[in-house]
Amino acid sequence: MAYPEPLEALVRAFERFPGIGRRSAERLAFHVLRDPAARELARAIDDALLRTRRCSTCCNVAESDPCALCSDEKRDARVVCVVEEPRHVEALERSGAFRGRYHVLLGAYNPADGTEAVHLTIARLVERARRGGFDEVILATDPDAEGEATALLVLEALEALRLPGLTVSRLARGLPAGSAIEYLHKGVLEDALAGRRPVRRKPA
Repeated sequence: MAYPEPLEALVRAFERFPGIGRRSAERLAFHVLRDPAARELARAIDDALLRTRRCSTCCNVAESDPCALCSDEKRDARVVCVVEEPRHVEALERSGAFRGRYHVLLGAYNPADGTEAVHLTIARLVERARRGGFDEVILATDPDAEGEATALLVLEALEALRLPGLTVSRLARGLPAGSAIEYLHKGVLEDALAGRRPVRRKPA
């Protein structure tokens, strides 16, 4: 027997989310029917759609335009960190390790998944660089095939500008502290071996 149309519509709505198949969508839909508090999800979605926007400078999600990070005069506007997604900005901000500005690409280059270069905000980054004020652009895309391809596209676009004094750098690679070698990705091991350096005992 088919589900009632309102329930079927809810299942189809959940299926639109990344990584959610039919069975997971059905479980979520039935959870909504069981738990009255799940109504808060609809309100949260509406609120997020109404109150968040894209920063016209860095393309990150924000409540204001420009966003709080782009408006913060204490941050170093000469250094821009390029990331794939807003969640990567959050990760870097939680670490407290970076005090420059950001540029969010809104994805990674992956033609097999339908994401082409034109879908990314590379042109916006190039325009920012062309206006001047950048000393360094840090490529902080993921260390996977898509991230590497994305970083290459950004590098080519910036090099085509031929801006004197602009440095394009890449996040360092290596073995993460506390990890076990047998569980590491092939690319991580390749980067760690390629970036090895000599060590010396400290004098007593």
